[in-house]
Amino acid sequence: MGSNDFDAIVVGAGHNGMCTAAYLQRAGFKTLLCERRHEEGGGVNTEEPVAPGFYHNMHAQFMEFIDYMPFYWDFELEKLGARMIYPEAQAGITFSDGRPPIVLHRPDLLDRTHESISRYSKADADTFVELKSKTMSIDQMFATNLYSPPMSLEERKQMESMAEGMLPFFGLEPVDMFKSPKVIIDEKFETDELRALLYRICIEWGMPVEQEMGGMSFAFAVLWMTGIWKLSVGGTHTLAKAMKQACLREGVTFRENSRVEKILVDDNGVCGVRIRGGEEFTAKVVATNADVRQVLLDLVGEENLSDTYIRRAKNFRYGPSHVLGTTCLALYEPPDYKSAKWDPEINKCFYTVVGFDSGAEMIRYIRQAYGDMLPDNPGAGTWVNTLWDPTQAPPDRHSLTGWFFFPVAEALSEDEWTDVREHYNEKFLARFREFAPNMTEHNIIGDRLYTPLDMEHKNMMINGDFSNGSFHLDQMGSNRPFPEAYRYATEIKGLYFCGPSAYPGGGITAAPGYNAFKVIAEDYGLEPIWKKKDRPY
Repeated sequence: MGSNDFDAIVVGAGHNGMCTAAYLQRAGFKTLLCERRHEEGGGVNTEEPVAPGFYHNMHAQFMEFIDYMPFYWDFELEKLGARMIYPEAQAGITFSDGRPPIVLHRPDLLDRTHESISRYSKADADTFVELKSKTMSIDQMFATNLYSPPMSLEERKQMESMAEGMLPFFGLEPVDMFKSPKVIIDEKFETDELRALLYRICIEWGMPVEQEMGGMSFAFAVLWMTGIWKLSVGGTHTLAKAMKQACLREGVTFRENSRVEKILVDDNGVCGVRIRGGEEFTAKVVATNADVRQVLLDLVGEENLSDTYIRRAKNFRYGPSHVLGTTCLALYEPPDYKSAKWDPEINKCFYTVVGFDSGAEMIRYIRQAYGDMLPDNPGAGTWVNTLWDPTQAPPDRHSLTGWFFFPVAEALSEDEWTDVREHYNEKFLARFREFAPNMTEHNIIGDRLYTPLDMEHKNMMINGDFSNGSFHLDQMGSNRPFPEAYRYATEIKGLYFCGPSAYPGGGITAAPGYNAFKVIAEDYGLEPIWKKKDRPY
């Protein structure tokens, strides 16, 4: 085998691509990883966009799957520098009139969550704590579903039957499976302030809050995901660096600044790739972290595809539910909210929703963003990571990062996005001061806004969609990215999807990369190194 000959090539060194590459190399496949940029990680990146020494995670914030992520534990990423902090107060919402905040805590601190919600409704507090406790008692079931390849149609029918049988466990009825998360939230909870927070939490995971057939989305995003969020010490880039080190330790060959321009195909299937500049590498397996359209239409080419695959690729949809803008603020001091007079923990909450005083305001905001409109109320979900990790700013200074939900990149022109980039933060800060009076211009050292168009250009997130494919029902579960490719393998022998266009989608799960490796291993008779006695997946 020559220096340009490999068993497997992974296209794109996002966290999913690195996951696939590390496992393939460990399983015995000589593996090459080609990355178009000069650094790895994709959306797992930390920069200094505002001022020197102020670090902001430009995309990924939550490290919610660390406890479950096989890659993190199998490759001992903590020993390679990926360390986590688990804040006690996890999610909160504050209000401009200074009424009590709602603060949701870690699952081991649900008594404090109960106390917070009880300021508005003891019944809601009882319901939320009961549902959260029950969900965490079966969290391994959710993790197993996430870290396993999608089921066949017959298997899915059996699972749906089992899921329906479990609904009473969550206090749900079979009909609730057909309702949207918003309807379920509204029926379960009477407190408008809590509803507003839960609407926002739901969409943080790309789960459209008003999409019908949303019963499982409610269970996944609101019940399981809430309160298990961790903070990456030093910024999320430390996780990306640890992942790369794990790959290098296993023997993966990296090629940075090596954009793949063509996936090579012959009569037997894939046979390698060609990178910019013309250099070619051979392999019998190519796994790609890139999105569906880019892989099939640009890198493979229509001449190598069936009519079905061409049609599927051209009809694959992006956004609107995963499209974000990232705001970055360098501060002298962290926000001091009016609502803190009731509960000072809102000032030290890992994730704080600011800019919304009602559920109606939140829903209007979501509808505008999903409807190709720039939200006229510039609220955001915010993080001040320096409250726990002071290394992310100069001494006695703070870095605040926030997410806006925005229209898809193509909904506005480049000039319009330039205007958003230059002026939207001003509107946000004016609104912010209504909730935290100390967020004046004297507290702001500098700011920057990173738009969906920026995300598309930098991270190849098409239309700014961090899942590289919308979460409509026909592009979820066993339909992701489309029915003929639901288990990562394509119609071209040796070609696999391993990125967020595949199941289960976006987020720092490493699940697409992990599941794709398992399918490749089964197809090529590699040792099932993922199997552990104490892990069902």
